[in-house]
Amino acid sequence: MTIGVVDYDSGNLKSVETALDHLELEYVTSGDSAQLRDADVLIVPGVGEAASAMDSLRRRGLDTLIRSHAHSGRRLVGICLGLQLFVEYSEERDTTCLSLLPGRVVRFPKSDARKVPHMGWNQVIRSGAHPIFDGIPDNRSFYFVHSYYLDPKTAPDTIATTEYSSKFSSVIERENIVAFQFHPEKSGPYGLRLLQNAIGSAIC
Repeated sequence: MTIGVVDYDSGNLKSVETALDHLELEYVTSGDSAQLRDADVLIVPGVGEAASAMDSLRRRGLDTLIRSHAHSGRRLVGICLGLQLFVEYSEERDTTCLSLLPGRVVRFPKSDARKVPHMGWNQVIRSGAHPIFDGIPDNRSFYFVHSYYLDPKTAPDTIATTEYSSKFSSVIERENIVAFQFHPEKSGPYGLRLLQNAIGSAIC
């Protein structure tokens, strides 16, 4: 099995690489489509801003690579900004995204009670039993850093949600695509288990 980590100058690459090293998985990190084209699993990490990220993907031809990979039926994993780029639209600088999944990303409302960005540990509430949560107890907390969120009313592929001012989609899944709004690679043993489940299900 080959794992490709997409480098588009917005990714949280080091922590993802550290997690994959911990799981003793071989991978290649690259911004070159040719080096990632044959990967069995493609991981799109992300920290940053949607419009700049999409510009970088298009400039390098990585948007075409990611769409091709998704349509091939091979496993595609998104993390944080990676999740937001998989859907149709982000309110952040009025950005058209990859449109691999339905959904709309919006900014957290301003509130005296809740700081933006949403940063730190928060519970992930699953919609029901799902293989991606194998070995993980209900209502565990994972590590988030984001100012925009996927509105679950527009995202039928939501399999878990989180509350912060508003309810938002924190895990989405459709067929070969799975994505996390939080950072599993920064979320301790249960986060690593989630990442392993997401990758491992590609080769079962």
